[in-house]
Amino acid sequence: MVLHGYNNQSYQSFEIVIADDGSTHETKELLARMQAEVFYSIKHIWHEDNGFQKSQILNKAIVACSAPYIIMSDGDCIPRQDFVEQHFKYREEGYFLSGGYFMLPLSISKTITKDDIYTQRCFNISWLKQHGLRSSFKNNKLSSGPLNAFILNTITPTNASWNGHNSSGWKDDIQAINGFDERMQYGGQDRELGERLRNFGLKGKQIRYHAIVIHLDHPRGYKTEESLERNLEIRKVAKTENKKWTEFGIKKGLIFNE
Repeated sequence: MVLHGYNNQSYQSFEIVIADDGSTHETKELLARMQAEVFYSIKHIWHEDNGFQKSQILNKAIVACSAPYIIMSDGDCIPRQDFVEQHFKYREEGYFLSGGYFMLPLSISKTITKDDIYTQRCFNISWLKQHGLRSSFKNNKLSSGPLNAFILNTITPTNASWNGHNSSGWKDDIQAINGFDERMQYGGQDRELGERLRNFGLKGKQIRYHAIVIHLDHPRGYKTEESLERNLEIRKVAKTENKKWTEFGIKKGLIFNE
């Protein structure tokens, strides 16, 4: 479903790099079938299953990217038709872009079809309400036009953080801080990357009402209190010591020279 979303983009000069944290042969077979159907090239970056090692496989995927600019999202987030276009439009040297997501309840997540994606019905508030969506201020993420989106991005109290489900930045900047800290498992490794990008001198630009993904609901068996607590401690050190570089990233054992 997510790959169909990217096959429906208004801006089409991009590749897809799949960061695959140890899935089975079924994923490889699916991607081979999809490659024959979609217009973009797919790179499948895989390593063996060794528990939740998302940070490791993301670093491998970063290195594999051909383009100078990288958009990151998750395998449970379907992009709206203008998603890549908005990231391309607002990219800027010295910044990373911070998008948001629109979480769907499990009942609606299960009903979305390929046709709903290509017609963009699944991004239409009226259609979603027909399928049980409740009224909420958050619905503005899907219903705002360009002017309202600009206003809401300007006044939102939400921090322009690096979000793994919807963010983008220059590959050189991400590599300059050595990518993700591979000690981190589930919970906050994306935020920690953004915090080191800020320490490196970049600013976050808010586009949560411009670049839209719908987030499909599902269980998260890999979420543990232990990993959350450990990740918070790593983030605390990065903040208090103004760390830009992680010794546990793309290049191992190297120390950043200020």
